[in-house]
This record gives sequence, C-alpha cells and structure tokens, in this order.
Amino acid sequence: MARLKGVFLDTSVLLGGTIDVGPSTRAAQNVMDAIADGRVERPLTAWHCCLEYYAVATRLPEELRLPPPDALRLVEEEILGRFEVVDLPVRERVSFFRSAVAQRVAGGRLYDAHIAAIARSCGASVIVTENVRHFRSSPGDPLLVRTAAEFLAEA
Repeated sequence: MARLKGVFLDTSVLLGGTIDVGPSTRAAQNVMDAIADGRVERPLTAWHCCLEYYAVATRLPEELRLPPPDALRLVEEEILGRFEVVDLPVRERVSFFRSAVAQRVAGGRLYDAHIAAIARSCGASVIVTENVRHFRSSPGDPLLVRTAAEFLAEA
C-alpha cells in the first residue's frame, strides 16, 4: 500500500477498527493498522464521528460495551492522536441545509449528508464506511465511497 492521502473515515470504521466483534470487523481493523503504521497520511474524520463513536461505544451490548473511561482513552489515542478532526466551516452551514432541502434529505439521513459535506469541504478523496448506501453520491461527485474491504483492495 502506497502512502495515501485524503482518506476520511466514518464512525462505522472507527468502531469496527477499535472494537473487535469478529470477522466482520477485520477489514476496519486493517485500515486502522494502516493508519497506525503510517501507510495512510494524516487521515480525516469529523468531530461528529468522534461524538458518535463515544456514544455508540458506551451503549453497545453489555459484552462489547466500553466503560466511559475506556471509550475516552480510545477517542484520545486512536482518533484525536492520529486523525485530523474536521467540521463544516461556518460559512458553508446555511448552504448545506439548502442543499439538503433541495435533495429532499430528511430525518437521520441528514447526519450522513453532513458527514459527506464535511469530507468534501476538507478535500477528502474517499469516505471509508461500512454504511456505503448512506453515502451514495450523485453523478459527477469526485468523492469516492468505499467499505473498508474495498478501500484496502484498491489501495
């Protein structure tokens, strides 16, 4: 794998990459290993993904659930310590809502649309997620959407 830039990770890959729930998380763990080894140059994620990571990690089924101090440690070490954490610039917030309305985005789909808008605004080339259907882009959108396994196969 060559040194890659512009890689944006969604919460699903952050969780799967740090909490082993079996074979379904192996690809996400391999992506996180590539980041730890420096094969992915300063990966990106959103502040929203950090919040969602902590929220989900501390409410998983009991056998997988992390106590808040452990979730915080992973956020600090694995995400804040290795990722550039970005957010949607203030000047783009109103246009984001207008675009969401124009595209008839409603309900919880707004959160994934927001994460995709953040990835675009910071110059990401690919979003790595296990929820690909949540991030399907429109024709002509240069932002690629890949699962962890697809990303590793293409890298």
